[in-house]
Amino acid sequence: MTKLSLLDLVPVTQGGSVREALIRAADLAQHAEALGYERYWTAEHHGMAGIASAATSVVLAHVGAATKSIRIGAGGIMLPNHAPLAIAEQFGTLDALFPGRVDLGLGRAPGSDQRVAQAMRRNLMSGAESFPQDVMELQAYFAGDARLGFEATPGTGANVPIWILGSSLYGAQLAAHLGLPYAFASHFAPDMLDDALHIYRRDFKPSAQLQQPYAMAGFNIFAAESKEEAELIATSMMQSVVALRTGNPGLLKPPVPGYRDTLPPMAQSMLANFFAASSIGTQEDVERDLAAFIRRTRVDEVIVGGHIYDQSARKRSLEIGMAVLQAIEAVTA
Repeated sequence: MTKLSLLDLVPVTQGGSVREALIRAADLAQHAEALGYERYWTAEHHGMAGIASAATSVVLAHVGAATKSIRIGAGGIMLPNHAPLAIAEQFGTLDALFPGRVDLGLGRAPGSDQRVAQAMRRNLMSGAESFPQDVMELQAYFAGDARLGFEATPGTGANVPIWILGSSLYGAQLAAHLGLPYAFASHFAPDMLDDALHIYRRDFKPSAQLQQPYAMAGFNIFAAESKEEAELIATSMMQSVVALRTGNPGLLKPPVPGYRDTLPPMAQSMLANFFAASSIGTQEDVERDLAAFIRRTRVDEVIVGGHIYDQSARKRSLEIGMAVLQAIEAVTA
């Protein structure tokens, strides 16, 4: 059975605040938990006024305290920004607070531009090229490897599954080599999805953590009672994407009727590519699109993205998404 999970970047809305965004994050996680979503993930981004998940482990502690059973995790931590020991301590702490519920997805991007990367790392000489070594060092802390000469406290013995994240072929190769679960960011970078999944499955080597390949892929869902309403609520994220790609990121704006039609052809083409792994429409539309995506990719899990300005509309979209998955599974059972 394909699982459904939620990716939430804790968007800060125009007219809102970071505090309100964090309150909405906990509320959304509670709603996803009640609906049967497998996990709630958030991701590390820096220097972006519209995203409140920069201190990812702190956000996860907040969400974990508000929920009971849904898995919580990073999708992901940008490991080159951090000393592996610090991440072992943070996620070891989360595991102590919420045992058996914590995931740790790792990426090698900076989570922003080079100015922020410089501020985060201080020394760019130890960047993405050391990512594989940093992943293995982090594994060693969790395992309590005696060769380290000391124990990470908290951290040693923590039950925190590590995932490798990616939007290119590199992450697929590394996840396969290390025998780790793999999540592809097709919700914003869909171009290499099929090739990455092929490489991951072909080259996978069993490990102590995972015996068989396990793949997740991102998919945006903007679902509502009518096609028109779904298209309207999707325009908030469309505005964010255009703003980001033109170097002017900001707060999540209210929806704008007919927004896509106001854009020049180049911007419309960019949005079409960005939203290639997405569905905008009614339950029937989403069922058709998600079923096709699952058939094509054969992923074990789909993680749902999609910034929606209105919290009630976002929760309704999650409800429709889970109803769609249940309908798909009923047909294929």
